Amino acid sequence: MKPFDNRKPNREEQLAARESYETLVSSLELLQTDLPEIEIAETEKRIRIPLSALRLLSIILKEIGKGNPVTVVPVATEITTQAASEVLGCSRPHVVRLLEEGKIPYTKVGKHRRISYDDLMSFKKKMMVSQKKKLQDFMKLDEESGMYDT
Repeated sequence: MKPFDNRKPNREEQLAARESYETLVSSLELLQTDLPEIEIAETEKRIRIPLSALRLLSIILKEIGKGNPVTVVPVATEITTQAASEVLGCSRPHVVRLLEEGKIPYTKVGKHRRISYDDLMSFKKKMMVSQKKKLQDFMKLDEESGMYDT
């Protein structure tokens, strides 16, 4: 198996993902078991895949179809500062600064910092709520100053 890379999908991959997404979503609605069998046509082999994995695959296909790179991280794991920076969409040094400021809990394994995925997602959620509030505050200020016409 090739190592996973989260590069931006090319046009051919995007098209295949969009087509596969539509077929998978319509098939999911018809499934009557939590462990459906899937046939891989090229190998003529059949595999059983948990329904939850197929639902996750549909989300992955949808994002790839939009041209978005995708990374899958198991929940309840610890991740590196580099992986955390990719999740947050910022630089690794910025993540390190957040850790050292105590904004995200972490542990050290030797010289390396590890962040609980749950803690990272909690921080991201708080950050998004804060950003939304700031945006609403700016819009309110614009309205009050007459710069924002309705």
